[in-house]
Amino acid sequence: QVQLVESGGGSVQAGGSLRLSCVASGYTYCMGWFRQAPGKAREGITTMSDGGSTSYADSVLRRFTITRDNANAKDIVYLQMNSLKPEDTAMYYCAAGWGPQCTLDRTKYHSWGQGTQVTVSS
Repeated sequence: QVQLVESGGGSVQAGGSLRLSCVASGYTYCMGWFRQAPGKAREGITTMSDGGSTSYADSVLRRFTITRDNANAKDIVYLQMNSLKPEDTAMYYCAAGWGPQCTLDRTKYHSWGQGTQVTVSS
């Protein structure tokens, strides 16, 4: 397992943007972002393999972008969130998973960060 530390959450008005970061302590094939709103199940929103293949949930497609910097013995994944909506309000978690395919299925991820809160007001 690896240690994951997220940062970058906060409060923003609808239509605004935020960028989340997640630093991994070691190598991982899949890195994904999940979110959980109060009273709801944790949902996968995007993931990226170490080769750059990505997957997005329909709810965030064309608004959120995942990028990854895994050069020079580091592994950092970013989540750029644009055109934020109140329904994007949730705790956001970074997660690390094994391959060979990176999916949005939370059961495929073995390590989780502590989460960072994102609040979008209308």
